[in-house]
Order: sequence, then structure tokens, then C-alpha cells
Amino acid sequence: MLILAFKFVIGHAAADFVLQPTAMARGKNRHLVMETLEGQKNVLFWPYWMSAHALVHGGIVWFISGNPVMGLAEFVLHWIIDFAKCERWTRIHIDQLLHMICKAVYIFLLLR
Repeated sequence: MLILAFKFVIGHAAADFVLQPTAMARGKNRHLVMETLEGQKNVLFWPYWMSAHALVHGGIVWFISGNPVMGLAEFVLHWIIDFAKCERWTRIHIDQLLHMICKAVYIFLLLR
């Protein structure tokens, strides 16, 4: 169980910090207006950034768990949790706690 938990935490840290460039971190927030390469505002593009970020997380969960349904669940849940953070309904510590609760549920489901 501890090895699986460690894998999920490493995967989460990699996806949330290492594999999330500044453009993605800012671009997924519909309230942060940025110019795109084409000179347009990111208001039209934030769902793409958010979806790409959540997809990376979903892919890592799928890879670690071997379960595509868990990967899909992670994609959806990560999207919702990060959206809530961008809307300022939650803060970074609650955001990270919610992500870790998701990982704990995956571990529980995998080991039952």
C-alpha cells in the first residue's frame, strides 16, 4: 500500500509541478487574461489548457493503476478541483488535499 501511495504522490507532484509549464498554469485560469501567440485573449482557450492539464493527471493515474476508469475519473475530478481553485472557491492547500483524497480512494479501490 505504501509503495502504491508513493507512486501516486510522485505522479501527482510530477503532473502538478514538473509537467505543468507556466503557460498551462496561467492559461487554465479563465480569470487570468493572457495574449496568445495569435494575439487573442486566453478567455477562449482556458478549457483547452485545463483539459490538457487534467488529461496529464488522468494518464498518470491510468499508468500507475492500470485502470482506465480510474484515469478517466482522475481527469474529471482534477478538472473540477482545479476549476474550483481558479474560481477561488478553494485555496492551494484545500486543492492539494482534495487531490490526495482522490489518490487515497484509488488506493482503497485497488486494494479491496
